[in-house]
Amino acid sequence: MRFFARPHQLPPRLAAGAVILNSGLGKVDADEQTAAGLHGMAANTYPFLRDMDPVAFTRLLSRCEIALGTALLLPFVPSLLAGAALTGFAAGLVGLYLKTPGMRQEGGLRPSEQGIPLVKDSWLLGIGMGLVIEELQAAD
Repeated sequence: MRFFARPHQLPPRLAAGAVILNSGLGKVDADEQTAAGLHGMAANTYPFLRDMDPVAFTRLLSRCEIALGTALLLPFVPSLLAGAALTGFAAGLVGLYLKTPGMRQEGGLRPSEQGIPLVKDSWLLGIGMGLVIEELQAAD
């Protein structure tokens, strides 16, 4: 496994990392109303989260986003590791888009007005998968 990102991997890593880190930092001091909204949306899509306290959920989400964003920004974090983490995180976001009622137009994948902010996270999934695929091919 390579321990330094390849130069051409840096632009997508930096773009994704900056957005995710900013999102995590924005949730650090989330109030109870914000936490309840974030938790409610996640718990409606992923029922196993229902029993989790909304504030604890938001605190955990914030820490995960900060860790992931930082890992993507640091070029010495292997791209296979950073890409795998990003792929898992982004798959959860795409799942929110696909499973939350009202996010898509009837009968298809095209986003509704409400779904546009979530469908935009699909680019994170593409970046993560691209990093993983490249690193796995390079290992052959």
